[in-house]
Amino acid sequence: MEITAWRGLAILVLLVLGVVLAGCTGNSGTSGGQALPAASHSPSTSPAAPVTGLPLLESDASIIDANNKFSSDLYRQLAANPASSGSNIFFSPFSISSALAITYEGARGKTADEIRSVFYFPVNETVRRQGFSRINGYLNQHDSGYTLSTANALWAEKSYAFLPEYISTAGTYYSANTTNLDFISQPEVSRITINHWVEERTANKIRDLLPADSIDPLTRLVITNAVYFKGTWMKQFDANKTQDAEFEVSTGKTVTVRMMQRTDEGALYSYASTKDLQMLEMPYTHSNGKGLSMVILLPAMNNMSVAEQYLDPEKLSTLEQSASSQRVMVYFPKFKLETEYRLPKVLSAMGMPTAFSDTADFSGMDGRKDLVISEVIHKAYVDVNEEGTEAAAATAVVMKRAMAPQNQQEIPVFRADHPFIFLIRDNDSGAILFAGRVVNPAGS
Repeated sequence: MEITAWRGLAILVLLVLGVVLAGCTGNSGTSGGQALPAASHSPSTSPAAPVTGLPLLESDASIIDANNKFSSDLYRQLAANPASSGSNIFFSPFSISSALAITYEGARGKTADEIRSVFYFPVNETVRRQGFSRINGYLNQHDSGYTLSTANALWAEKSYAFLPEYISTAGTYYSANTTNLDFISQPEVSRITINHWVEERTANKIRDLLPADSIDPLTRLVITNAVYFKGTWMKQFDANKTQDAEFEVSTGKTVTVRMMQRTDEGALYSYASTKDLQMLEMPYTHSNGKGLSMVILLPAMNNMSVAEQYLDPEKLSTLEQSASSQRVMVYFPKFKLETEYRLPKVLSAMGMPTAFSDTADFSGMDGRKDLVISEVIHKAYVDVNEEGTEAAAATAVVMKRAMAPQNQQEIPVFRADHPFIFLIRDNDSGAILFAGRVVNPAGS
C-alpha cells in the first residue's frame, strides 16, 4: 500500500540526565570554580561543529560501537533483574550514553575510569568529543522522509560556581548551553521548568520525569539530552487486515492481541534465519542514506536466551550479513509499552559504584571532590501500530555533594506470536537508539 508521509505516529527518543550537584549546606561553591555564564533560556540543539553530509569519519565508529555495547550490557542487566522477570523492557541506550558522556567530562580518577569502562568511552578525548559532536550533527541532518533531532542542555544553580572549562566543553562538543535556575529558593519552579523542557521534546509522552522533591536546595546542576524521531513504516500495514490473535506470554499462557499482517507480494524485507531464530528488518520511510529501521529478533520455541545472544554487536552483524531481501509473510503485534527505571543500583552493578558513593570525584565540574550521583531515573514510551512507531524515553541522573543463514525454498513466515527483542537503529551510523523486549504486548 502507498506510504503516507508524516501520517500517524512517530518515533521519539529522549534522555534527560539530571546531574544535581549539591553541598552539605545551601552555600554556593567558592573553591576552584568561577561564576557560570549568563543564562540561556533556549538551550541550543545545534552542535558546535555540525556534520553537513555523510559519511561519518572512521574514528566515529568507536562512539557507535561503545553505544551498542552498552546497549547490550544494559539489556542483560535489566533482564537478569528478578524485578523484570516476565516483564517488558524498553530503554534508549543512545540517550543514556550521550548524557553520561557529558557527566564523564566532569569525572576524574577512579570515578572517571569506572564510567568509561561501563560506557566504553574512548580514552582519547579528541576522538570522544569530536565523535559525539559529529554524530549529533549527523543525526540533526534534514531528511524529507522523517524528522530526527538531538538536543542537550545544562540547568545550573545560579549562585554556584562551575569551572568555565567544563561549561565550555559541554557547550562546544555537546551543544549543551547553560540555563541558570534558582534551585535553592525555588526548587519546585526549577523542577517544573526542566520537566516542561522534557515534555516539549517528547510530544508530551514523558511527563514529570523529575518527580516531586527530586529537586531541592542542594541541587546544583541538571544535564538533559533528547533525541526525537518522527516517521512511518516504509511498508505500512493495512489496518483492515489486523485481527485478534493469541500471543504466548509463557508456556501454556496466552493473551489476545491485535496482530498486524503484511503477506502480499510487496512484503519484501531483509530477512535471515537460523535453526533457533528469525531476524526481520522493517525500515522507516526516508529520502537520504539508509534511514532507520526496526530490527526484530524472534527466537524459536519462546527461547529468549537465544535471541539475547544476538544483542552482541559482532554476532548481530554476522547474522545481518547472512540476510537477504525477500518476500516474507509478516505477522506482528501492535503494542504500547511504558517503562520506568531507577538505575543507580543497575549502573553500580555494571561497574561504576564510585560515582554514587561518598568517594566520587567530579572535580572536573567545579574543582572540588564533594559531588555524587544520588539518582538516575529513566522513563520510556513506545507505541507500534500499522502506520509506524511512536516512542519516547527520558532519564534523570541526580548528583549531590556527599554528606560525608539458510536458502528459503518457500516464502518464510515471520509470526511474532511469542516474546521477541526489538531494536530501533540508525542504519547509516549503526547507532542503536532504542532497545527492548516484548513479553506481553497487552501489558504496559
